[in-house]
Amino acid sequence: MSEHLSEAPERFPDETASFALAGPAGKLECEARAAAPDVARDAIAVICHPLSTDGGSMRNKVVTMIERSLREAGVDTVIFNFRSVGGSEGEFDSGHGESDDLAAVVAWARKTRPGAALWLAGFSFGSYVTLRNAVSLGAEALISVAPPAAGRGWDFGPLDLPTCPWLVVMGDADEIVEPQAVYDWIDSLPEDRRPQLIRMEDTSHFFHRRLMDLRGAIKHAVKDWLPGPRPA
Repeated sequence: MSEHLSEAPERFPDETASFALAGPAGKLECEARAAAPDVARDAIAVICHPLSTDGGSMRNKVVTMIERSLREAGVDTVIFNFRSVGGSEGEFDSGHGESDDLAAVVAWARKTRPGAALWLAGFSFGSYVTLRNAVSLGAEALISVAPPAAGRGWDFGPLDLPTCPWLVVMGDADEIVEPQAVYDWIDSLPEDRRPQLIRMEDTSHFFHRRLMDLRGAIKHAVKDWLPGPRPA
């Protein structure tokens, strides 16, 4: 754990804050950012990064663009490193322990922003972890970017499907997650549980040269989901 990180604050910070949160396998490296007061809504988003064993971290450029998009829309945000990544302690646990890490961060978010709507968002492996836990954690909105619904070893079949607003963003030229497999998976879901799907043409897994398009797509898609203003 990086020695410069402070302990988790008791209230949600007004300015960007990096801190160490006590997690189930040791400390978790986190960063919280508040939306600007003039746009702030009564919601908080916890955002999960791609596969730890492939170099995924909360500094991944897709993660940081998701975070920026939601914060600009008025949602307070938290990004964090799963166990074994960066300053977070513990060992990789194939989504099981990472689900416990997410639950710990959500508990802190709810403690510091009581009453706020909980949004979950994730990129690649992070979208698997957030979908895996959206129902049990009571998410009120879900954003899944490049969900690895086939071919990466993650079983999406038995997952509880959310009833909250749900967005999937998928690049048609994704070289890691097979796009058609994702589209087929969505088509296989009950009609009333299917997410809103945005297909981005000529877009790779990491959204090279398309990050600003991703930003715009997310902000446009969630604008009707936003709750009322954040309480003073």
